[in-house]
Amino acid sequence: MNTGRWLIVWGIAGTIGIVVLISFLFWPKVGITSTKSVLAGQSLNVYFTDPVSENLDASKFHVMKGNKKTPAELSYGNNNTSLQVGGLQPGDYTLHIPSTSFGIWKRAEDKVLSFTVIESVQPVTSMKEIENFFERVERQGHSEITVESSSEDKASGASVDHSQTNQQVAGVDEADTVKTDGNYLYDVLSGERLLITDIRNPNDMIHASEVDFSDGFYANQLYVDQDKVVLIGGRNLDAPTSNMDSNRTEDRIMPMQQMSVIRVYDVTDRTNPKLIRETGAEGYVIGTRKIDQFVYMITNNQPFLWYDHPISVEDQLVPKVYDSAADQKVQPLALGKISILPGAMEPSYSVITTLDIESGEGGEVNTKAYLGSGEQLYMSPDHLYLTSTNYQNNQQSTSEVFKFSLDKTQVHFLQTAQLKGTILNQFSMDEHNGYFRTVTTEGNLWDERNKAKNHLFILDENMKQVGSVENLAVNERIYSARFMGDKAYMVTFRETDPLFVMDVADPNHPKVLGELKIPGFSNYLHPLDEGHLIGFGYETIAKKNPQGGAPIIQTGGMKISVFDVTDFSNPKETASEVIGGQGTYSSVQHDHHALFIHPTRHLFGFPISVYEQSKRENILDLQSSGAMLYEITAQRGIVQTADLTKRMTHKYMDWEKEIQRLVYSGNALYTMSVNEVNSYTLDHFTPLDTLERAGQTTNSVQPIESIVK
Repeated sequence: MNTGRWLIVWGIAGTIGIVVLISFLFWPKVGITSTKSVLAGQSLNVYFTDPVSENLDASKFHVMKGNKKTPAELSYGNNNTSLQVGGLQPGDYTLHIPSTSFGIWKRAEDKVLSFTVIESVQPVTSMKEIENFFERVERQGHSEITVESSSEDKASGASVDHSQTNQQVAGVDEADTVKTDGNYLYDVLSGERLLITDIRNPNDMIHASEVDFSDGFYANQLYVDQDKVVLIGGRNLDAPTSNMDSNRTEDRIMPMQQMSVIRVYDVTDRTNPKLIRETGAEGYVIGTRKIDQFVYMITNNQPFLWYDHPISVEDQLVPKVYDSAADQKVQPLALGKISILPGAMEPSYSVITTLDIESGEGGEVNTKAYLGSGEQLYMSPDHLYLTSTNYQNNQQSTSEVFKFSLDKTQVHFLQTAQLKGTILNQFSMDEHNGYFRTVTTEGNLWDERNKAKNHLFILDENMKQVGSVENLAVNERIYSARFMGDKAYMVTFRETDPLFVMDVADPNHPKVLGELKIPGFSNYLHPLDEGHLIGFGYETIAKKNPQGGAPIIQTGGMKISVFDVTDFSNPKETASEVIGGQGTYSSVQHDHHALFIHPTRHLFGFPISVYEQSKRENILDLQSSGAMLYEITAQRGIVQTADLTKRMTHKYMDWEKEIQRLVYSGNALYTMSVNEVNSYTLDHFTPLDTLERAGQTTNSVQPIESIVK
């Protein structure tokens, strides 16, 4: 009898053991994210997808250097969802994670994390360091790099009586496809040529000159600085060829890389532009900026790794550069100009090229490359910030923010910081009184295990976090943001459009002051005055879900909103305008440079294509295309002043006739498309002149020399 009882007990115990074993094998794993290197004096941030158990003291985590336990400063943050590891000298370490960190039914995805504390960021001394970096990140795997077109703004001062490019930071100019100095229009709308138009008489516009790019160069944007025009563009660079197999005679052509190029033209004689300087760096342009006479171009370069090719490692792994002033052909960047950023996880370079455009043909150009991808950039008069996203575990991501100092053509790395979530664009970043502020989105929409949530972070001049507001708008993501002095504004969206007003006057204690929920969303916010914002975005329509559950949200027409934030705790939408129906779009919704601003007349304009729902189900009809202008003030709201669209007789858009930019000079307004310029009076928008530009005689400016070979 006793034997039978013991057999039953052992049977139950065995069953429990099997259940426990099976449960252990299928226990949910907690994802862990951290960088692999950190600067001395900074803490390593380790992020968990679930909070650490409340009864587990941070000291239970321990750091090893080799086989020896090393004292470290350990503390939790973000409601036990992160661990800060600090107080370590330069060297290689491992962080050991207790098996009971997340309670009984969850376990860590990784029990040991390896990382390095480095003294400072120094140039590499050998190709072996670069090879080791690429081997390491290839083993770890990496994400595809995506770059979202983005830019920054704030209407530049109106001290001159002509349009200024809509830019974010005063004193930091941004490139655009069209600019004016008040007397001439300069544009590269077609990408294949530089057009200069004399607009001194708006009733009789004249072709001044046209530079045809016959050498494979393609222009994307430009700057104008008195008698200099700077073009930003690119050309394809033929990669080297070599035999794949010693027994085969045919060559294999490797893929062509993009060479990003800065060209400087002397336009003292507007009828005869002269190319005086050209410099380039391999990769695609992330963004450019201009401060005084100094142009900064930031490119991303991801090398092609052809391991089966008998080509030198240097040719494969090092970005190529050239400069006409030094009669320099395309060649790999010198190793002394390459550094590896702490926390870098992507097998790509951020290449920073700076040029003094006033120094003539022999002026100073400085190019540096940093291993670690660049995605978004923000620039103040004193600093450059680049971001990189680390994707791990297919669950969560963190953003690395790299800070650089600016001194004319000299750029130096300063510090880095790791933040939870991803940074949407440069409007999600700001520098104010020495503090860096940013908003991020962590997690994913429609992912119940890793719900989307949004954060505000404030960092000091050493990139150490001093304040935050976290976990805002759960299950929504950021669509737009704007920092204005002591206030920050953020729009998130999933079903409605919450506008958050945040007080960031005290960097150590930021807080949410107010929130407004309305239909639709704004994907660009523009300051109207200290107490009002303009939002450009979409109206939204909630439709019943035939499957039940949450309603189906669809975008409607383009929406303009005026937000009154004078009472920070009670923001209001005081005016709105909806244009067209579903499918209506304006380039201002994704490129703030397309926003026309006349500050003294309170005019705002933009290109637009207006669609309406067809009588046929699920068909959208193009109704009109052109541009619209509104007077927008806090007192009167939104008042349309001009509709410069044309009715469309066909149901498709001719891109060569589509208005892309609006500018003003004096008392005249100009609309620009690839094929023509139209002028109007600013008082009543009466048409004055039309200048067709297709098929004009070109003034072909040959390159300085056939530099790219």
